[in-house]
Amino acid sequence: MLKRIGMGLVGAGFVGPHHIDAVRRLGYVDVVAVAGSTEESGRRKAEALGARKGYGSYQALLDDPNVQVVHVATPNYLHYAVTSAALAKGKHVVSDKPLAMTAAESKQLVEQAKRAGVVAAVTFNYRGNPLVQQARVAIARGDIGTPHFVHGYYLQDWLIKDTDYSWRLDPKKGGASSALGDIGSHWCDLAQHITGLRITQVLGDITTVIPKRKRPRGSREAFQAASDRDAVDLVDITVDDLASVLVRFDNGAKGSFSVGQVCGGHKNDLVLEVCGSTASMGWRQERQNELWVGHRDKANETLQKDPSLLDGEARSYARLPGGHQEAWADAFCNLMRDIYGVIAAGHAGGPLPSAVATFDDGYRANCIVDSILDSARRGGAWTTVAY
Repeated sequence: MLKRIGMGLVGAGFVGPHHIDAVRRLGYVDVVAVAGSTEESGRRKAEALGARKGYGSYQALLDDPNVQVVHVATPNYLHYAVTSAALAKGKHVVSDKPLAMTAAESKQLVEQAKRAGVVAAVTFNYRGNPLVQQARVAIARGDIGTPHFVHGYYLQDWLIKDTDYSWRLDPKKGGASSALGDIGSHWCDLAQHITGLRITQVLGDITTVIPKRKRPRGSREAFQAASDRDAVDLVDITVDDLASVLVRFDNGAKGSFSVGQVCGGHKNDLVLEVCGSTASMGWRQERQNELWVGHRDKANETLQKDPSLLDGEARSYARLPGGHQEAWADAFCNLMRDIYGVIAAGHAGGPLPSAVATFDDGYRANCIVDSILDSARRGGAWTTVAY
């Protein structure tokens, strides 16, 4: 029988409850505690999520000896402090992206995690989709030849109105970038993960489409629409809500992608296609149970998600038979299975399964976003990503 593992959650907003749902599906993880900003909020969140305890601060949660794994799902500006404190206590850490607000902070966490000898993972959750893993296996095998062009986009519309507002638009809480840091980092991580290549140079063009927004005076959940009854303040927006980027990879391949959160009709539309010397392969998050394969000399193909049709390395990420659709939460749970499997096996400090993003991956994502912002500040100049 597997030894039970206790987890604690810091940050119970939009994504935090999904962390709890995912670990509960594993069967051997106990949701020990949730931390809030006050004793009262901690207690309420613990009751709502079925945790045993609610704490009024993350420091109190870290002092609980029954919490072995800390999940960090706070606004971005708290990631470094919470993660660093958890590592200092010798806790395993599962952090939402970004790992930290800057590449410099992420680098410090990478080094601290290595010294601590614990499991340290970042939830770039699209890696957990079975057809993402199938694409990775197929490209590594040479099914499309040598990749020479990687392109796509990640578009959303939840910030298309000037009444739409989120803490992600406040650089003190979300960082120097909004769209690029929030969803562009996902696209870059996925491009590198699927192809096995490294982004080495970038050229960025960033835009703030809505330069002034109506910020609510009260709190608002992520993706929650504004109400006519909201009291608001008109504030200047200095971070990007739209961007286009050219990229170069370490094998000489070229690429391009756009990100935007002001694009009507696109809810969570992540698209990535890899064009190789013999064929192309593409995946779209909003149709995530299909993998497109493009050919020149024969009909194009669409591979449906079906465990019996996938390679062995990808098959374990498909939990349901063919025709049974799997989705965002299933991919998220797949990553938790991988992460907690390593913890349960007592292999902390060793390599993580390839589908799991490490702190090193989180650091590289920070480096890429920082370089794109630097490129844009210099008028759209090619910029080498300094890892």
